Amino acid sequence: MSAEESYVDQVVSQLPRSPGLRSQVAMELRSHIAERVEHGSTMDETLRQLGNPITLAESYVQAIPLVPASFWRRGAAKIVDILAFACAYVPVAWLVAQFAPVQLVQLAVIAAIAFFAIGCTLYLIIAEYRFGETLGKHLLGLRVVRESGTRISLGQSVVRQLPMFLQVGWVDVLFALFTERHQRAFELLSKTRVVLAAE
Repeated sequence: MSAEESYVDQVVSQLPRSPGLRSQVAMELRSHIAERVEHGSTMDETLRQLGNPITLAESYVQAIPLVPASFWRRGAAKIVDILAFACAYVPVAWLVAQFAPVQLVQLAVIAAIAFFAIGCTLYLIIAEYRFGETLGKHLLGLRVVRESGTRISLGQSVVRQLPMFLQVGWVDVLFALFTERHQRAFELLSKTRVVLAAE
């Protein structure tokens, strides 16, 4: 991969997963690079002048207004996510329970609940990191971004879901009712927010 393509990929990977936005930025960036090289700059000079890929990505997304998602819309998205995960999980848990010995049914139920909570949390972490949205957020037109508007990191995605493990979910959620951008406590901590998805 050329230095130019590597640089463009680094910038684009920081943008929200919106095909229109990503392809537009990539095309614009390649055009800027080609223009500077045509006027006598070397590729290294051009990329150095363009600066840090993350900072450049942030400058592109500044033009996109970040409208905070309402508390109720976010709640509806969470309910959709839990129901969707349950629809996939319950049949598998039921099948496993059919083969569990009678003596272990109680243990199997406890394990099923624990695996459901862990699986649901892992789904949220992976979906928000990889796609910037879960199924519920996608259906309700929401996106998870950094405060700058760029894509969140894996670490930020994990921190966002810590309340599920720390048993402080209700306190965390209540923050969204009283903060200006409807951010939960662990969203403030992870410097992320949920906004209306816009092309």
